[in-house]
Amino acid sequence: MSAMRRGFMFGMAALPVIALISTGALANEKYPTSVVNTTGLAVTDDSVTIGILHSITGSMALSETGSVQAEKLAIKQINESGGVLGRQVKWIQEDGATDWPNFAEKAKKLIVNDKVAAVMGCWTSASRKAVLPVFEQYNNMLYYPTMYEGLEASRNIIYTGQEATQQILAGIDWIVKEKKPKTFYFVGSDYIWPRTSFKIARKHIENVYGLKVIGEQYYPLGHTQFNSVINKMKLKKPDVIFSIVVGGSNVAFYKQITGAGVDLTKQTVITISATEDEVRGIGGENIVGTYMFAKYFQSLENPNNKAFIKAFKEMWGDDIVIGDVTNNAYLGPWLWKAAVEKAGSFDIDKIKAVNGSGIEMTNAPEGYVRIHETNNHLYSKLRVGRARADGQFDVVYESELKEPDPFPKGYQ
Repeated sequence: MSAMRRGFMFGMAALPVIALISTGALANEKYPTSVVNTTGLAVTDDSVTIGILHSITGSMALSETGSVQAEKLAIKQINESGGVLGRQVKWIQEDGATDWPNFAEKAKKLIVNDKVAAVMGCWTSASRKAVLPVFEQYNNMLYYPTMYEGLEASRNIIYTGQEATQQILAGIDWIVKEKKPKTFYFVGSDYIWPRTSFKIARKHIENVYGLKVIGEQYYPLGHTQFNSVINKMKLKKPDVIFSIVVGGSNVAFYKQITGAGVDLTKQTVITISATEDEVRGIGGENIVGTYMFAKYFQSLENPNNKAFIKAFKEMWGDDIVIGDVTNNAYLGPWLWKAAVEKAGSFDIDKIKAVNGSGIEMTNAPEGYVRIHETNNHLYSKLRVGRARADGQFDVVYESELKEPDPFPKGYQ
């Protein structure tokens, strides 16, 4: 990990100031603490404290560091715009350390001991599943940034990444139309997200299209020896290799598959887990040609994204890259701010009550997003990116805005 990445907890470069929406004094006249904080959260007359909970150590640090950076950028910009209900946002950060029980312990510490007003955090579905009962028991809000398998909709979580219908099923529809494959081979990390995602993908491939999955293998997080499965794939010659290898294991998988002589510009490989953050470790030359299904790529050409990239690089360094989950993490503090200000309160139940009432972000880096009326997921687009040698992606397909459906009929 680079020195810039290691130092992300400390650096705070100056950012362009957004027009002030209010001063603390005026806001506190309108929103006194006794009114906006009736449940004992960490809210004072001039500040509000939230939690940040990601892995900054262990095999998932490669993927999760960008989320922390994005959340801190959003907080910085929110504070420069006047804060939330006139209060400056402070944060307490905890390290999940790629350990799911540890995530649950740290979540409880943030909610019960620190009394944070919300938490931005988690990456893997295993960590999200570990903390979910904590957030529901102690009634707090988690803003979860990762694309995931769906089949969940908690009122205590805002899911800023895509669920399966928006990403996996839509992506398979695209690859079948474009490449006309007959066979697929699945390889993934061994936990909830890859296993459930492949279960959903298999149903779509076999039941909707009548195609075949001719191999399916899983490996522990942090696994680095993929030569055996690569040899099996070379022997079986699938039309499409579908990878949901996550975290640092991505580096080994792609280096070994290209090292084995597989030309990814000719062998179709699709993934939902190798964003620009992972590609930075993999090396663009080792993944060029691979198709990534996501809603955001750093290469998107729009004014929102250009401003986001500029601010991100000013804060974290010119060599930084930005992937899908990093974009999703950036949305979390802004959507929380929008809900708090619509509710006129930091109280969790009041935020829950407004989340489905048009909470949106018109200037998100990916474009327009809005929280769904009932399921706490976001309306978003599917984009397909093809990996380039320089570590970026060419966007070769973009869908219309897709309504989230975390419980698709026939896939549960």
